[in-house]
Amino acid sequence: INTLLYTLSNAGTVIVVNNRTPKNVLEAVEKYQVELLPTSPTFINLILLSEAYKNYNLLSLKTVTYGTEPMPESTLKRFHQLFPEIQLKQTYGLSELGILSSKSKKSDSLWVKIGGEGFETRVVDGLLEIKAKSAMLGYLNAPNPFTEDGWFKTGDSVLMDGEYVKILGRQSEIINVGGEKVYPTEIESVIQEMANVAEVTVFGKKNAITGSMVCAKVLLEQKDNSKEFSIALKKFCRKRLQAFKVPVKIEIVEQKQHSKRFKKIKRQES
Repeated sequence: INTLLYTLSNAGTVIVVNNRTPKNVLEAVEKYQVELLPTSPTFINLILLSEAYKNYNLLSLKTVTYGTEPMPESTLKRFHQLFPEIQLKQTYGLSELGILSSKSKKSDSLWVKIGGEGFETRVVDGLLEIKAKSAMLGYLNAPNPFTEDGWFKTGDSVLMDGEYVKILGRQSEIINVGGEKVYPTEIESVIQEMANVAEVTVFGKKNAITGSMVCAKVLLEQKDNSKEFSIALKKFCRKRLQAFKVPVKIEIVEQKQHSKRFKKIKRQES
């Protein structure tokens, strides 16, 4: 909605496709010489998987924005390598506060500067908090998400580098393995680099010894032997991740790992 209203208020043109598939969207980009494509990390991954970009002229495309969920670093870098002339910009916003201004450090960087007029940001114990003039009053029949001095607790775990932050993921999705924090997006980014992986969702499951263990659901591009693939995946991860981050349980699934809005289905610890 933010992109729609911003575009129209600046005398821009909005192109809408009936069926949001990579093919249809990129076909519209070529046909109408689209300059800005607002999307999600999940949809960018689908564009890469479909290879539909090979069939269309995308030279008009100047900027691709992404948000609503963490971006796997491997997906970002691969897209940037294919389209180095396109500016990739991470966006950040919340229904409770509105959309903040943002500036990515580089097109292939997950570090982003957020804020703008009417917004203040701070990081407390590794978690992002925001004060906004446009903030909601609160939730109905639910706990107050604001601090006593008016800062909204986003629940997003972040790193800081000067004015820039790197969003690691939701605090509620962190997997605690024997006291070590595991961020699902980091593991997903590694697994996404494997051949034949279409989509992957990493989540935690309770474990009597370590508290939680890392698990992964994987949708393959082509059918493969589940046992052999699981062994290969663990071997692949061991070369790139610390031992406690390597998935213990791997499930090969046939269901898509994203919603109709092209957002990854929420991970749930069980």
